[in-house]
Amino acid sequence: MRRVLLVLLLGLLSGFGPIAIDMYLPALPQLTHDLGIGASTAQLTLAVCLGGLAVGQLVSGPLSDRYGRKRPLLGGLALFVAASLACAAAPGAAALIVLRFVEGLGGGFGIAISRAVARDITTGRALAGFLSAMMLVNGLAPILSPVIGAQLLHVTDWRGIFVVLAGIGAAALLGVVLVLRETLAPEQRRSGGFDDVRATTKELLADRVFLGYLVVLAFSFGAMFAYIAGSSFVVEDIHGGSPQLYGAIFALNGVGIVCASQLNRYLLRSHSELTLLAAGVVASACGGFALLAVVVAGIGLVGIVPSFFVLVASLGMILPNATALALAPHPHVAGAASGLIGIFQYAVGVVAAPIVGIAGTHSAYPMAIVIALLGGASLVALRHVRNVPEYAEPR
Repeated sequence: MRRVLLVLLLGLLSGFGPIAIDMYLPALPQLTHDLGIGASTAQLTLAVCLGGLAVGQLVSGPLSDRYGRKRPLLGGLALFVAASLACAAAPGAAALIVLRFVEGLGGGFGIAISRAVARDITTGRALAGFLSAMMLVNGLAPILSPVIGAQLLHVTDWRGIFVVLAGIGAAALLGVVLVLRETLAPEQRRSGGFDDVRATTKELLADRVFLGYLVVLAFSFGAMFAYIAGSSFVVEDIHGGSPQLYGAIFALNGVGIVCASQLNRYLLRSHSELTLLAAGVVASACGGFALLAVVVAGIGLVGIVPSFFVLVASLGMILPNATALALAPHPHVAGAASGLIGIFQYAVGVVAAPIVGIAGTHSAYPMAIVIALLGGASLVALRHVRNVPEYAEPR
């Protein structure tokens, strides 16, 4: 029972990104009107939260290597709760923008440290299976969060959504206190300061195998961000689909991630992490290439929707296996390694998302090209890992 509760807790923590961002999306028009701001300013509150999530992962990883997992995690969650309540009381757009960054910063602690905790207690195929189990929980976050946010607007306003976010953070904080035991023993902790963090980062980035998996994760995640940024315009503006149709497609793809991650758990009994990762990367690239071909041929939604599904569902096999393979050789710096994974993922996503909209809302070409290029780059990166002479797959 404790292990089940731990999976649920870590899954919730690793889902703080979509929880903090997606639950808030339905309230953007109301917030824009209430604060008297433009749409671009309202969207900036999303961008700074995304930046905070990235920075939070980069900072919290080394901190958890030095002070243990639990104390930094408690501090990050407390920051998330306080910032969410402050967002609910924000007097204007400027304050909200600053507070959203702080909220994301606290949420980033949960994302990075949850992966480090998983590495502390498992490794190899067991780690990949554990991460797949976590995806059963965090895979539901992007599906349910916008729906919950929309329903909350029937009984409250955008400020009330931030109160709910604070409540979710408080529940996670209580869960850490009651369920999570410290997983990094004092004798395994790093004792150095900034110089040690810099040396650790340099060492990790010099590891060609780790860097290869890092790039696979970043490019695959970037393709996902490109899909999130452009899919609604493709479905609704270009092909005339309703918001309800787009919501159904988005939810179906989210279910695809969950199902693929659980299939991955089953297949790990008889196949290696690398084999399943390769299958996921190939599927993702095929989805991206198919999407580009469909857009060029002008086939329409009948071809776009299946391409989206293959692209998104493949992450259910890519994320747990690539993360497990990247973290397995680095047990004593799992926090720093997890932080680097997070910052690279979000960095590629932040770059990819604006490019998708370079042609406005009237062409699907930029989105299809970006997704296809990132899928191809993931294939190249995985091939690089396989060709490293000192490569040895952990068990």
